Amino acid sequence: MQRPTLGSASFGLVMGTLAGAALLLLAAPTLVVLVTSFTDGYSLKFPPPSYSLRWYASLIDAWQLQDAALVSLKLGAVVTAVSVVLGTAAALAIGRSRRAWARGLDALFMSPLVLPALAFGLASLVFFSTAGVELSFLTLAIGHIVVSVPYVLRTTLASLAQLDPALLESSESLGAGRLYTFRRVTLPTIRNGIGAGAFIAFMSSFDNIPVSLFMADARNEVLPIRMWQILENSLDVRAAAVSGVLIAVTVLAMVVMERVAGLSRQLR
Repeated sequence: MQRPTLGSASFGLVMGTLAGAALLLLAAPTLVVLVTSFTDGYSLKFPPPSYSLRWYASLIDAWQLQDAALVSLKLGAVVTAVSVVLGTAAALAIGRSRRAWARGLDALFMSPLVLPALAFGLASLVFFSTAGVELSFLTLAIGHIVVSVPYVLRTTLASLAQLDPALLESSESLGAGRLYTFRRVTLPTIRNGIGAGAFIAFMSSFDNIPVSLFMADARNEVLPIRMWQILENSLDVRAAAVSGVLIAVTVLAMVVMERVAGLSRQLR
């Protein structure tokens, strides 16, 4: 067994230190918000002077936050459904072709993730305003769909790469039609990738602030924007309580998706 050299050991130490620091920077704000949400005081203060569940209980009567959460859930459901259809169809077309147009379409679909989110939101607002289209739930959904489809596309393409083309050829040689082959051969292979992409698309839509900031109208206020307004105007502790609920739901959803669809394997 070869002993690690001084260079490899120092490299591992440096990379481990950087990874630990990055993990700390990512996790520390979340932990601070989570602990603060259990405060018994009337202001956002860390560490809390005392602990209580009063602000979680107050969410039962917070109808404005509830309405915003319902809009976000409805929007996320619509965006996820449309993104799954479009992303899966695009993945099937792109994954089976090696032509230049397929690579061009792949780059086109992924371009919303390359553009700065605020720039895309502003550009969408200018586009709809120039076209004379008023802001509504539909325009908000369109903006979210554009930035959510790439997630479904990427995870589905990763699953398609694991599909043996010989299975498709065997199915066709036995007289199966394209629809039957897709339903019995292709879909079972890529369903985990579709599920992982759908989960990421929903979370991306639910937590999207830049696009919602420009595309939402007064009748369709989403939860992230409502929380932003609360923190900007009053520093209401209920915003921390909502964040605590979202953290818990997100962790639970990630655990379920990992068990059901192997989320981490689909993102490799």
